[in-house]
Amino acid sequence: MKIAEALQQRADLTRRIEQIKQRLRSNAKKQEGTEPAEDPAELLSELTRCLDEEESLITRINLTNSHTKVEGETLTALLARREKLRKHAETLLAFCEEASATVDRYSAKEIRILSTVDVRTLRKECDRINAEHRRLDAVIQAANWKYDLK
Repeated sequence: MKIAEALQQRADLTRRIEQIKQRLRSNAKKQEGTEPAEDPAELLSELTRCLDEEESLITRINLTNSHTKVEGETLTALLARREKLRKHAETLLAFCEEASATVDRYSAKEIRILSTVDVRTLRKECDRINAEHRRLDAVIQAANWKYDLK
């Protein structure tokens, strides 16, 4: 199985676990003299099976990522860098939006509100970071379909 397939299975398990949690909440109580729509004991058993499977899959994915080298670095390191780039770009973009927002003045006597940074330069930096994020994401996605899960 390729890493990408394992990631898809993990996503499916995550959705399944969330569905079971909702079904458990829906069947946590019943009216006296009635039966719940689903047996909570069966749901709890299914939850345990799914969580065990998810744990095993995550362990194998993490082990594979930590032992697989791409561009001279482990996939774990590349994933961390991709996440850092995403957060950095999101933060810069939000800052640029705030810094470039205009503040209406109703008369020339009101205080002028000015940006504290050069928004154009900051947006170029944000574009550069986003480009690196996209490049790194493509490398990671390719590796996910290339390498087998350990």
